[in-house]
Amino acid sequence: MTVDVDPVTFEIIRHKLLNVMDEAIIALENVSGSPITNEGHDLMVSLYKADGGLMVGGVGFLHHLTSAAQAVKHIISTFGDDPGINKDDVFFFNDSYTAALHPPDVYLISPIYFEDRLTGFVANFVHVTDIGAIDPGGFSPNARDNYQEGFQTKGLKIVEGGKVRRDIVDTFLNMVRDPGMTALDLKSQLAANHVAKERMRRIYEDYGVETVDTVSDALIEQSEQLVRERLSELPDGRWQAREYVDMPGGSCTVQAVAIKEGDELTYDFTGSSDQVELGINCCYWATWGGMFAPIFPLLAWDVTWNEGVTRPISLIAPEGTVVNCIRPAPISIATVGTIQIVNNLSTLLLSKMFGASERYRDRATAVWHGSHAHLETHGVDETGEYYIAPLTDTFGGAAGARAFRDGVDLGGEIPNVVSRWANVESQELNTPLVYLYRRAVPDSGGPGKFRGGVCHEYAFTPNRTGENPMGLTLFGKGTRAPMSLGLFGGYPGCNVGYSTFRGANIAELPGELSETRGREREDRFWGSVELEPGDVQYVRFMGGGGYGDPIDRDPDAVLADVELGLVTAKAALEIYGVVLATNAEDVAAEETTQRRLAIRSERAGRVVSSDCAERQAVAPSGQPLGEYLQLSADGGTECTWCATALANQGERWKDRCVLRRRPIDAAGPSRAGDSEFLLIEAICPTCGTLLDTDLALGDDAPLHDVIALQTS
Repeated sequence: MTVDVDPVTFEIIRHKLLNVMDEAIIALENVSGSPITNEGHDLMVSLYKADGGLMVGGVGFLHHLTSAAQAVKHIISTFGDDPGINKDDVFFFNDSYTAALHPPDVYLISPIYFEDRLTGFVANFVHVTDIGAIDPGGFSPNARDNYQEGFQTKGLKIVEGGKVRRDIVDTFLNMVRDPGMTALDLKSQLAANHVAKERMRRIYEDYGVETVDTVSDALIEQSEQLVRERLSELPDGRWQAREYVDMPGGSCTVQAVAIKEGDELTYDFTGSSDQVELGINCCYWATWGGMFAPIFPLLAWDVTWNEGVTRPISLIAPEGTVVNCIRPAPISIATVGTIQIVNNLSTLLLSKMFGASERYRDRATAVWHGSHAHLETHGVDETGEYYIAPLTDTFGGAAGARAFRDGVDLGGEIPNVVSRWANVESQELNTPLVYLYRRAVPDSGGPGKFRGGVCHEYAFTPNRTGENPMGLTLFGKGTRAPMSLGLFGGYPGCNVGYSTFRGANIAELPGELSETRGREREDRFWGSVELEPGDVQYVRFMGGGGYGDPIDRDPDAVLADVELGLVTAKAALEIYGVVLATNAEDVAAEETTQRRLAIRSERAGRVVSSDCAERQAVAPSGQPLGEYLQLSADGGTECTWCATALANQGERWKDRCVLRRRPIDAAGPSRAGDSEFLLIEAICPTCGTLLDTDLALGDDAPLHDVIALQTS
């Protein structure tokens, strides 16, 4: 039943629903003892309708908004009659093949009752301390099937009628390595759901169930309408994106096509690699969530995040592939594996669409924080206590460059707009280690007209472990294939780096990688490692992708980066084409102009006219295709730097460009120049402008987008 709601009451209720989630998150963080939760913000709380549809999505890792909706729907359809969904019950859920992302991301789902009527659900997740898998913590690089990845359930009632099921909880805790911290994880989740239920009951008391339902239904309809209107404003077309997951023994491909027609959008992952025997695979609903994580903040930034956002968008994920694997394929590393690749591709595809719109082109962004260079520590400390501790450095991130501004240095990541990381003192307090350094990495951001944000690197050694070794679980990616890809000619951020130094020079207090030494060095990024006292573990993350041609960057901005230590003088000269004066405090303007013309000529394979040193006054057609391309009135493609017609209607403009393949380290240091992955640069044959940059494995073909000419 719907009722009339005046606009003021409507807005009050909308804000109260948002506040419910904020209060629940505060309760969760206050109870939690896990740094990954209360420091890293690796969590989510959201409200769901009585049918399981997303009512209002909260902040945290946005992959979970839609996946938890599917979990709630599963609980309703499977357990509605037996054992029943009753007042003050709580269900434990973490099965990826039904809805969740990976085993340690545990959903607690609570029905909300008012006056004996089921009115909705609240669901939350945290990454629990341990899940009882073959490897300590939640990620299992040594697992070869899903059965080795720990405790998993499609729904278990752990609270019945307000009373904790001691038999159920104790059975679960009996299977984990750190029952104390894992129990505290569950208590924090129970506290969050309790707060949310109490706040919702108060709203129902104040306004009535029918009024709240009317508002939530209207919000869902409003969100769908706004997203459809926004999609309608973007041109129709097909945009392609591709990334690679490097792993022990090889790599796999994740590729996607975004097909936009009218007010609907489809992501098609056909052509992605078959599922593998390592836990980087993800299931269908994980890909669904990974796809939406960037859609919420990029496409629907000013829209209430609810089920309405999802209705105009569909997913094609072929079964048996890394984006829709079949049990018993392992999936425990999905969140920092294929799901993150899906995040990256979704970001790129949306940004390509935005770049083809005069109105929304400033929404375009290169990839943020393309790879979680994650690790987990575990072992026995000097007091004999067992510990498991992932490091929150993984959330440091690096923002991709945008169409109008550089990416934020150490700027987090798009799928979690409130992610944080613990300071050194907090991390050392909670983990038996000591940092030797934690610092920004020069040249790590992808070069471009606007530079990608730089990432950080760090090194630590065991501390307060006595004579006990510290166990590390490593599950990196991006050591060979960069994942923070650039946009419209921007270069990718640096590669991930892992190194273990045995018998390191700790007494010398090294301050960066070049100063760190040991009697042995192992560059291992996957599996199990033991650190003995005196050993050092080094990790480097991945900088954000760049936007636009690097030689289009303001020379004064390059100089400022050099002065801040974010870009080296060598990269300024070789990549940005900026010549610094002898005192290194000014730009040598004429020499810079000539250097950039020389770069253009080298790219084009011919002498480029000096007229191309500056951007020409090319009349905008009203339909851009990126930073340096636009559709002409007859549907052809032209370069907006020099006005060269690159292709007629129906032709692929890259077929008329200079295409060259170069090693990845052409984009700067800390990149894998000797790997089998290459950059494909698409260059205007007249002016030598870098129009686009693809990543390719060997002789993989360049990607081609097809954008329809707008007639109105």
